[in-house]
Amino acid sequence: MTTKTLQDVFGLKGKVALVTGASVGLGLELAEGLAIAGADVAVVARRKDKLDQVAGRLRTFGVRALAVQADLTRGEELERAVAEVERGLGPVDILVNNAGVAEVGRAEKHRLSQWDHVLAVNLRAVFQLAQRVGRTMIERGQGGRIINISSILGQVGSSVMPTISYNVSKHGVDGLTRQLALEWARHKITVNAIAPAWFPTEMNTDPSYGDVNPKYKERMIERTPMGRLGLPGELMGAVIYLASPAASYVTGTVLAVDGGWLAW
Repeated sequence: MTTKTLQDVFGLKGKVALVTGASVGLGLELAEGLAIAGADVAVVARRKDKLDQVAGRLRTFGVRALAVQADLTRGEELERAVAEVERGLGPVDILVNNAGVAEVGRAEKHRLSQWDHVLAVNLRAVFQLAQRVGRTMIERGQGGRIINISSILGQVGSSVMPTISYNVSKHGVDGLTRQLALEWARHKITVNAIAPAWFPTEMNTDPSYGDVNPKYKERMIERTPMGRLGLPGELMGAVIYLASPAASYVTGTVLAVDGGWLAW
């Protein structure tokens, strides 16, 4: 039996990763995890100043990094972004669809404009990006990894916040993940999702006091068996695993990182 190193099992050296919504928060953590494992990383989001800072931070891990500004709800910008990544770093081996938004409000008051915006970012752009990158992966014939960032709310309703369009979009992401996994397995492309529970992010943090809204935070913690919110660094291992050689036989799965939330 050949002795393998940690790099052989989990290393990503020589791979090119594209991470969306990577200017702050969970996206930044996911991008860092891939860089730590050795991948060259392109970060895509709308805020160029933040992206430039992230790219500089990723380069400290000894990898190439590229910042690409784009609004992924606009088809022409999405296409341009992927082409720019391919020119700058090479064909994408690992796609992490992380960009997402949420609108809080009761269903009976939810505006169609809110619904359309959330589904455009959280579901339509995820499919379009997977489709664009997936085509190239198929043409190259070398396989690839697609990792969609879903949510525990892709499998259950929300007893904490009224977020009807967000929940629907994440249920869609889970279904998209499974269907693409089935269709692209023969091309050696694995398609998986990560379902975080509650992590403090820009989406659920009130900037006036820099913490999760207290009327929601107590309920989040109360419903989580581990009795706390997610901590920085606790998603990193999941994305490294699903992108790595160790997960070569894993596809169509939704990996929960939720402190036990879905075990109730």
